[in-house]
Amino acid sequence: MSKVYYKSLEEIELIRESSLLVSKALAEVAKIIAPGVTTNQLDKLAYEFISDNGAIPAFLNYNGFPNSLCISPNEQVVHGFPSDYVIKDGDLISVDCGVIKNNYFGDSAYTFSIGEVNEEKQKLVEVTKRCLDLGIEHAVVGKRIGDIGFAIQQYAESNGFGVVRELVGHGVGVKLHEKPEVPNYGKRGSGPKLEEGMVIAIEPMINAGVASVIFHKDGWTVTSKDNKPSAHFEHTVAIKKGKADVLSTFSLIEKVLQEKK
Repeated sequence: MSKVYYKSLEEIELIRESSLLVSKALAEVAKIIAPGVTTNQLDKLAYEFISDNGAIPAFLNYNGFPNSLCISPNEQVVHGFPSDYVIKDGDLISVDCGVIKNNYFGDSAYTFSIGEVNEEKQKLVEVTKRCLDLGIEHAVVGKRIGDIGFAIQQYAESNGFGVVRELVGHGVGVKLHEKPEVPNYGKRGSGPKLEEGMVIAIEPMINAGVASVIFHKDGWTVTSKDNKPSAHFEHTVAIKKGKADVLSTFSLIEKVLQEKK
């Protein structure tokens, strides 16, 4: 799909439904994520929850990916395989989820702080999440893709963190990855113009150290070059006049995390 596919209001509501199901799946993950749990257990839970809700895990078998979730601990940036890895106190666990429901995709990601994380990791999570909010503020009619990237890049780098260049956000809707690409860096006023009917996934991937990453031989796993921790937050967003319409939500996840305290 080489050109931008503009969505009708009806289609945006179907994407919202899919995106909210992703948010609910991540909230289910939040209920059990803890030291001693394996990332395979999280993946199994998400598969069952998504299937029970009449949807298909979007990542499962996508270009051969074997799981329903991408789960990336600590220095892994994105696209980590669920495995027998046992989650530990102090870990950062980035969980990326997508679903297909009624032929429309939803996509969202959340980085979980497990137990007592150190100061560097805590700051990284807070800054990355704020980067997402700042990017979304620019996801409005009349702005450009570069405005989103500039806002994210400026905030991340002003806090001493590295912005991953090789991986970017994207359009989402009838396919998991559509045009336009949505980099987390850029120049103000550059790139494609944002228009009503566009739906994009904004997803800052921010490293505690250098921006450079390593692509592993398994064809999927990406880690920070200096092995410092990385964080990843993502929302599916519809471009509107004045204020972006965020189709996924973190409120369900954070309610669960609050209740667990």
